[in-house]
Amino acid sequence: MKKSRYLLGFIAILVGCIINYVGDHLIGVRVELYYGLTETFGAAWFSQIFLLPVLVGYSVSYVYGLGGKWLCYFPPLIVRTYAYVETMYFLGDTPGASLMPAGWWGFFVILAVESAVIGGVLGEVLIKRIYGRTPKGAATDTPTVEPPKADAP
Repeated sequence: MKKSRYLLGFIAILVGCIINYVGDHLIGVRVELYYGLTETFGAAWFSQIFLLPVLVGYSVSYVYGLGGKWLCYFPPLIVRTYAYVETMYFLGDTPGASLMPAGWWGFFVILAVESAVIGGVLGEVLIKRIYGRTPKGAATDTPTVEPPKADAP
């Protein structure tokens, strides 16, 4: 049982990383680059830091189930770190941009991770594997206790 849970956790994190990586490329913003105050922080940047991680956290919770909110911290952290290292060592800066200082980048990573946690909690709530009522007619784990029968005189 534990091995299958570890495998499921690995698969959930992998799915989250894939969704985050593909979403980053579809949105097309490189968060680790700074173009200036007005050009860097736009709607696409906002969606990449706040909205995409919510979707990632939801997907991790959906795949893993109960406890997915704890695993959804990892995909944004992994993908944002990979993107920063990729930009620093392989892609380089684009004209008119500079690599964001590590302190700023760390703050934005924390924002992305916390957004993923919101998605993870929403995922657990919406798929009803935690927090909420059991559906009517569902079997419960608690045994039913019948009242003692009174002896007839």
